[in-house]
Amino acid sequence: MHADDCPLCRDAAAPVLWRDDSCRVVSAADADYPAFLRVIWQAHVREMTDLDPASQQHLLRVVLAVERVLRAELAPDKINLATLGNQVPHLHWHVIPRFADDAHFPDPVWAARRRAGVAHGVDERRMIERLRAALGDSSIA
Repeated sequence: MHADDCPLCRDAAAPVLWRDDSCRVVSAADADYPAFLRVIWQAHVREMTDLDPASQQHLLRVVLAVERVLRAELAPDKINLATLGNQVPHLHWHVIPRFADDAHFPDPVWAARRRAGVAHGVDERRMIERLRAALGDSSIA
């Protein structure tokens, strides 16, 4: 997939919760999982090994900070971390807080629904403040 055809490249200006020069944290805008976040590498690369070691460490530091913030905010039963890219070959991580009463638990969020489920929301403003505290301020208003 060429960068011009990539939805993550085309959507680079979409609202973000936090960003720096290398990556951005965005909401997945999933009604069942309102705290489902993505960490997207800004440049169009396909795999973690396409990054130099310092960039790999930076990206993982951001992913783990997002996980810590979601754990502190929501106290989920589990956090799912995934980097798939099968449909969108642009490096990004899914950070998904999971609860025993969500629609798919214990299966992945992409599996068939098991129940109606409860959507566990998040205070976005407080989450952004916690992300900034964990990662540093950004250009996000």
